Amino acid sequence: MKQREKTTVGRREFLRVLGAGAGAAAATAVPLASTASAVESDQDKKKARYRETEDVKTYYRVNRYPS
Repeated sequence: MKQREKTTVGRREFLRVLGAGAGAAAATAVPLASTASAVESDQDKKKARYRETEDVKTYYRVNRYPS
């Protein structure tokens, strides 16, 4: 009698296919992510963003930053 050929996928073959699939998925996701970019107005660029709130002061105090 003939033995049946096994159709299972080996561990190395599985990882190779998985890596190729992840690479293909990343290649298609990159152009999609780069198309959605926010446009910042001149007014937004010039406004102050850093605010020394109570949380920031507490962080500085706890981590012993010089004042």
